[in-house]
Amino acid sequence: MNKLILNTGIQEFIKINIDTDIMSVLLSKPFFEGVSNKELVEQIEAAKKAKNKLPTWYHTKGIFFPKKLHIEQTSSELTAAYKSNLIQANRIADLSGGLGVDTFYFAKKAKSVDHFEINPELADIVKHNFSVLNATNIYSHNADGIGTVLNSNQLYDMIYIDPDRRDHQKNRVFFLSDCKPDVPTHLENLFEKAPVILLKTAPLLDISQGIKDLSGVKEIIALAVKNELKELLWILEKDYNQTPVVKAVNLESNHSDFSSLIDAEENINTISSSIKSYLYEPNVALLKTGMFKTIANHFKLGKLHSNTHLYTSDKLIDFPGRVFKINEVLHYNKKNLKLFENTKANVSCRNFKLTVEQLKKKHRIKDGGAQYLFFTTDLNNQAVVLVCKKT
Repeated sequence: MNKLILNTGIQEFIKINIDTDIMSVLLSKPFFEGVSNKELVEQIEAAKKAKNKLPTWYHTKGIFFPKKLHIEQTSSELTAAYKSNLIQANRIADLSGGLGVDTFYFAKKAKSVDHFEINPELADIVKHNFSVLNATNIYSHNADGIGTVLNSNQLYDMIYIDPDRRDHQKNRVFFLSDCKPDVPTHLENLFEKAPVILLKTAPLLDISQGIKDLSGVKEIIALAVKNELKELLWILEKDYNQTPVVKAVNLESNHSDFSSLIDAEENINTISSSIKSYLYEPNVALLKTGMFKTIANHFKLGKLHSNTHLYTSDKLIDFPGRVFKINEVLHYNKKNLKLFENTKANVSCRNFKLTVEQLKKKHRIKDGGAQYLFFTTDLNNQAVVLVCKKT
């Protein structure tokens, strides 16, 4: 950590050049003694990444930014704030602390938080930033979190883990057992250190597989921001053996959260419906839960087809997703699609034989406009096109 970067003149240079072409900075003569242009570029790139994702860090004077990869991999302040409200705990351990955004927000609610980061350079940066942010109840440790906690006498109210989802070659891994740390292997021992464990995983993780791999699963939260799925959160409780709850949360939207017992889906027989006046497309968090029949039952909607996760009704309802007025239903054939050649439309497909890109190319449909075309399959297994307008 080159502390010369924290000098006022250099800090002003970074902010002024936040939108400057970095190659022009990199290829210029050195701007400051003791600070290379490469270091300046690293700060500029990281600050730019942090501007919207980590506004507190970006707007606080004296923050030292790590490499932009750490910014990309960390939680946003928005999702970190959400996590901090999930569990009441006085003493927390963040075993894979990273940049410390989650740690910082846990510390706003807890009496103390232990932050563990094995990378010495990042640990040094994070400790400095916590001091600048006046987070005096965070205790930084440059150590392997899981090894240190399991070999200590310290007990916690909650342990938080965001496992590293990359292998030694920096390739992404998708199974919990391939992540670092391997949570399933250590889970029994971790429960001896804290009664509650909050686990963050990639949104691609299969929920049913996660339930098989983990014990004490009490709640699974599919967390999205503005309809972009960001992460899966797992609340694990020692000796919990009841049916888990699955919840869909879409931050910065006007819709309420949706939750259901995970086994509710098995007990619902949803009958496919004819296409009515309105079309409903669930948000990504809702789709991730896999509660497709439960959604239809809860909102009293018809499902277009057993394998088509679109819904319909005659009366307009408030729904956590996109809602459209269906203006026309067309059979999918060359004659009907001739109408849309060289016109603009927003193309989507669900349970259809062609992809969006294939459809646009085949029928020469351009992106944009106010018209929405949903290519899908109806209850009679017929390929249809729903011509819609967003409500």
